[in-house]
Amino acid sequence: MREIITLACTECKRRNYTTKKNKKLKKEKLELKKYCRFDRKHTVHRETK
Repeated sequence: MREIITLACTECKRRNYTTKKNKKLKKEKLELKKYCRFDRKHTVHRETK
């Protein structure tokens, strides 16, 4: 039941990362602090469609 999701930067709104998530166990949207190469700093990345 793991699905591939896309993570988008909350500041520049670009989709930088993909990861996998178990949708049965985690219903809420995933938020991770990752490096954004366009902003050149660590920012919060949120799950998008």
